[in-house]
This record gives sequence, C-alpha cells and structure tokens, in this order.
Amino acid sequence: MTEHESGQEIGPKEILARLPHRYPFLLIDRAENYIAGRSVVGIKNVTVNEPFFPGHFPGNPVMPGVLIVEAVAQTGALLMSATLDADPAKTAIYFMGIDGVRFRRPVLPGDTLRMPVEVSFSRRGIFKFHGKAFVGDALVAEFDFAAKGGPTV
Repeated sequence: MTEHESGQEIGPKEILARLPHRYPFLLIDRAENYIAGRSVVGIKNVTVNEPFFPGHFPGNPVMPGVLIVEAVAQTGALLMSATLDADPAKTAIYFMGIDGVRFRRPVLPGDTLRMPVEVSFSRRGIFKFHGKAFVGDALVAEFDFAAKGGPTV
C-alpha cells in the first residue's frame, strides 16, 4: 500500500484493497484528509440507484440510518487499516460497539455524505472513534464507536 502523508486522499482502488466490503455493501467511494493514527474523511455519493431505496421507502426514498452508521464505521475501518498498514488477507477489522447515536436529518438520493472520523483512543489493536456524517454543512448523524483488528477467520 501507499505511504500516506498528512491530508492525503485514498482512492477507490486502495479502499478495495484495504476493506473486505463489496457492492452492494461497500459504502465509501473515496476518502480525503487522511492523517495516520488521527483522522480521515470518508465520502459516499448517494445515488437513486442504491439497492435499498426501492424498499426504504417506496415513493419516498430515505437512506436507512443503520447504513449511515455502517458507512461511518467503514470509514473508521479504512483509517485503522491504513494506519496499521494491515494486510487484509491476514487481518480483519471487527466492529466492537457503538454509543450515543443521534440522527439529525434524512439522507436522500443525490446527497453526498461527508464522514469525518477521528481517533479518540488507540491501544493494542483497539481503536475508539468519534464519527459524524454531514450533507453539505448539515449534520446528519454522529456517534462514538470502537473496532478491533484481529486475525481473519
């Protein structure tokens, strides 16, 4: 993988190399402002073609809150993987917990989610994060979460 300098972008090719998720569950298109061990901003372009919109909700498409949480968590996993320079063939990143989730407004087709994630704690392969999701300047969601790196099963 590429050695990143402060504030560098992470493109789709590296995201696919670092995360096990694939369509339709990969929820990050790119990342920017990566600072190893500290922060990154995930970007998700929400299109009308998302596979969840026909059922959530017919005639009134809204991105499910659980998928907003997942997109922010994937951003944290990307930060962790790049920081640790983890080999995805040998290391999996597992979601451990979530606290204080608050949703502020719906996410609709055509929106671009900007998801800043910051490390609040890191020790022995366990990372705690504070994540947010914005559409433009509007806060959509925020929460604290944790993840752990470990061997693949």
